[in-house]
Amino acid sequence: EYPFHRHVSGLTSSLRTSSAEVFLPTSVDLANGLRRPPQKPAILRKISAAQQLSASEVVTHLGQTVVLASGTLSVLLHCEAVGNPKPTISWAKNGEEVKYNDRIFLQPDDSLQILAPVEADVGFYACNASNALGSDSVSIAVTLAGKPLIKASRATVINTELPAVTVDIGSMVKTIQKANVTINCQVAGVPEAKVTWFKNKVKLFSAHHVHDGLLIIANVSLSDQGLYSCKAANLHGEVTESSQLLVLEPPRPLPYLEDLKSVLSSAGPSTHLVLTSPAGTKLTVSPGSSALIGCAVDGHPTPNITWLYSSEPLSLRHRLLAGGRILQLLNVSDFTDGEFSCLAQNEAGSLTQKMSLAIQEYRWSVDKLTACSASCGHKGVQLPQLRCMLDGAEVNSSYCRETLKPSLQPVACNRRDCPSRWMVTSWSLCSRTCGGGIQTRRVTCQRLTAKGSSVPMSNEACAQVSKRPVDTQNCNRQPCVEWVASSWSQCNGPCIGPRLAVQHRQIFCQTKDGTSVSSDQCSALPRPLSTQNCWTDICGVHWRVSLWTVCTATCGNYGFQSRRVDCVHIRTNKPVMERHCSWRPRPSNWQRCNITPCENGTLLRGGDAEQCGGRKEGRVVSQKYSTGPC
Repeated sequence: EYPFHRHVSGLTSSLRTSSAEVFLPTSVDLANGLRRPPQKPAILRKISAAQQLSASEVVTHLGQTVVLASGTLSVLLHCEAVGNPKPTISWAKNGEEVKYNDRIFLQPDDSLQILAPVEADVGFYACNASNALGSDSVSIAVTLAGKPLIKASRATVINTELPAVTVDIGSMVKTIQKANVTINCQVAGVPEAKVTWFKNKVKLFSAHHVHDGLLIIANVSLSDQGLYSCKAANLHGEVTESSQLLVLEPPRPLPYLEDLKSVLSSAGPSTHLVLTSPAGTKLTVSPGSSALIGCAVDGHPTPNITWLYSSEPLSLRHRLLAGGRILQLLNVSDFTDGEFSCLAQNEAGSLTQKMSLAIQEYRWSVDKLTACSASCGHKGVQLPQLRCMLDGAEVNSSYCRETLKPSLQPVACNRRDCPSRWMVTSWSLCSRTCGGGIQTRRVTCQRLTAKGSSVPMSNEACAQVSKRPVDTQNCNRQPCVEWVASSWSQCNGPCIGPRLAVQHRQIFCQTKDGTSVSSDQCSALPRPLSTQNCWTDICGVHWRVSLWTVCTATCGNYGFQSRRVDCVHIRTNKPVMERHCSWRPRPSNWQRCNITPCENGTLLRGGDAEQCGGRKEGRVVSQKYSTGPC
């Protein structure tokens, strides 16, 4: 629709100039009243040579540059657009919506009026026209005293899919590798500003960019990362804006994980090790063991790792190592069979790798039987053998203690008639206990049937199979022995109690004919005592007591009586020293007597009178007693 256009003064294609006339889209016919078909908005550009407009009242169309001077009192920016339905007009400055006030406002025809412009009004003003079918936008630069002006953006652009991306200078650009990145440095200034590009403050040669203010970075790689700066300069000054380019690399799987080796060396050789993968790996472990699960991924920037178990965040006991790239399960029995996954995410994308955990179960196996208990007959059985198994290998039965044991049923085996064989009874008792005897038993030839019955057979039938067992044998051929004791020795020992003295004798083992043999041969017989307590003559003593004397009082509290206590020999009845009777309790030789209250006027015995200071004649010394004779 706009066949005549070229870039002017570093402005982008949105600032287009050609000749001194205005073009309308070819599909628009304003000369007649024909109804126009639906059309997306199109802003009318003012086609004229670039010039500096510095009058006190500036009226301009889009496609020109306005340079504010000290005498500029007003700036009116026209924006005309066509479209069906009629487009809605809005204004933005440097990418942000214009904030209207008493000094900056819209005219009825949607032109933007700026009164008493100041330095803060400098910038790129964009007219945006939009309807239901689309939108169009054109910018005009308002600069101050000719100093260059760069249209800058403060947006962050993230490209993870498109093969090419275009941004304004000042933006943060994050893009995938091999994409084409174009950085637009739209410059306004009179006279025309010279544009110079830098990467990390080092000047770029023309081969890296075009003179129109567009920097094109083709087939972006990690080496293209850096800070790209656009400097615009003319006679009135210079200005610089920069964009940071970050190259994104979505998470991708790696065949190995270096950190896993060092972690495994500290965890021990018995720890299971597995890496997740996009297709999914499988780990089969025994109960109670530990495991290390690695998430081997790479990307730029470094992906964040999130671990999931059965599509849910981990909640059971675990540890994260190596910056979250290794998941350590201290005890796999805390989990059931399920899927672990690591979700690797960065700004370029995400990657999910999986690992299925299978925990082996201890179980009882009855696939083996014991040997048959009989080779023939009716009692042969085999018992199933219980074995604790884990992954086809037998382990200690204690691992299956929490597993229900299966019921075991004996299996019949070898249920057939037995060949003829000798049957013997138990040996009889020996005819003698020692010195040689004889014992016998019964020997017969029989055949045991599969039903359990015994059928007598001729001796010849068994003789063909084996030699006939003996039915008589010697027994108890050891010599007959007995214990023999010598006489008791003299009784010796102190007399400190009854029968506490000791006497000894010798014990011998000998045969019936008097031949001494080893005591071991008599060990089966009860052995007589070789030591016993005995009674000595000096121990034959006891305490002898006389009769009690008459009580010294008939009443009161002071009556007593006594008796004689002697240690005497039992046989001779003669006194001996008391120490010989000391092993027996010594009887008391006095006691109190007649302990009863006395009545009034009771006379004391002569002895009692003496105790009270009276005379032996029995003289009354007191007419009344209450507690005693005195």
